[in-house]
Amino acid sequence: MDWKITVLCENTVTTPGLLGEHGFSAYVETPEAKILFDTGQGFSLVQNSLRLQKDLRQVSRLLLSHGHFDHTGGLLAFLGLHGPCEIIAHPDVLRERFRWMMMGKEEKLVSIGIPWHEAYLTTRGARFQWEKSFAEVAPGIYVTGEVPRVTPFETGDPKFVVRNNGGWEPDPFLDDYSLVLKTPQGLVVVLGCAHAGLINILNHVIQKTGEDRIFAILGGTHLGFSPEVQLEETIRQLNKYQLKILATSHCTGQKPIARLAAEYGDRFAFGSTGFVLSPALSP
Repeated sequence: MDWKITVLCENTVTTPGLLGEHGFSAYVETPEAKILFDTGQGFSLVQNSLRLQKDLRQVSRLLLSHGHFDHTGGLLAFLGLHGPCEIIAHPDVLRERFRWMMMGKEEKLVSIGIPWHEAYLTTRGARFQWEKSFAEVAPGIYVTGEVPRVTPFETGDPKFVVRNNGGWEPDPFLDDYSLVLKTPQGLVVVLGCAHAGLINILNHVIQKTGEDRIFAILGGTHLGFSPEVQLEETIRQLNKYQLKILATSHCTGQKPIARLAAEYGDRFAFGSTGFVLSPALSP
């Protein structure tokens, strides 16, 4: 299977003429399908797609990794260009989400969820297909579904919360999805933010696909918001896989990126806006 993944939205830009924003979106191409994975915040999706010559009108379906504004904010821009489209996501993608953040000298709750209600989106062409399980969404392309939390060290960020019976509880992130391609080179895993934990995700994908060769990982790992012990243990666990390419993006954080770059050397890449992942990158 021939395949190519192009990053349309990301925090950083290394290619002149493209725009950066805090968010993530990737354009996935195979001979059988063109899939958009996330939409960024919406400031750069259309402009960057035009510059990179990736026609959003050809997208057969949109996948959402989770319900944060920096992954769903471009929905209206996408639908306005594309027209009605099938959107595959977990039903929790529409849930209200918050994060404790410093606002001046005080820590306050800030809304960070999807910017629009379901009815607003459906009347503008969103055709939601709710999926909770590992599922094939196109030939050789899968969505992880709910990822079991097994590893003791992937504790995540406790500052993410949701409402519960008038109070607050840590966000369980049941909607944290990743995209998986089963290729001749091995598995290619595209992350949104990996709130479920990178190692949890990889173990789940291996178990579901029956394939233990991981060719590439692309996307956000959220290690920049996690304890130091999680970064070090993640690296130790990653070394068990015969990973060829690690291309980090978005929420990984500058210090973890530097650590991962030092660890993986020629196998590391910056998954910035305009980055292209394909079999040609194989070392």
